[in-house]
Amino acid sequence: MTDNKRKDPIRILFISIEGNTRSFVHKLAEYAQEVCKQDKNARLIETVEVSDASGEILMKDPFVTFVPTYLSGGNGIHNGYTEIMTEELRFTLEDDDNYKFCYGVVGSGNKNFNAQYGLTAKHYASKFSFPLIDLYELRGTSVDVERIYTKLVTYQTEFEKKLKAFNGQ
Repeated sequence: MTDNKRKDPIRILFISIEGNTRSFVHKLAEYAQEVCKQDKNARLIETVEVSDASGEILMKDPFVTFVPTYLSGGNGIHNGYTEIMTEELRFTLEDDDNYKFCYGVVGSGNKNFNAQYGLTAKHYASKFSFPLIDLYELRGTSVDVERIYTKLVTYQTEFEKKLKAFNGQ
């Protein structure tokens, strides 16, 4: 028996300070639409952007979070690893235990900052005990889009299996 129902979408919760993360997430969504035209088993992408004006956001289905790196000064390792400007995303993950439905984090940044590259995402992975799925630089490339989309499909599928097993389905 064939199941003609499309799989649940990849849900992305993200924050974008200068537009780089928003641009990348939109490229991912466009790529997913193209893939879905060719493959009925592919997944579309739904996005939720967090901002100071968002209000309360409830995430009760599997999702991934995207976060750029903004830290205060220093080298990001010994000092200067205080998150700035992206705290609203962290608060949203903490609110109503949203993080429990998050299966990972994707981070961005500028490789010129060496050890700080992707550090906010690494901190999220550690704080919330979910995997760092991948990193990309600035607005990302088409190669980044394809690689990360493939990883998101895999991670979400595995997370959904674990949820079903946990719920006895």
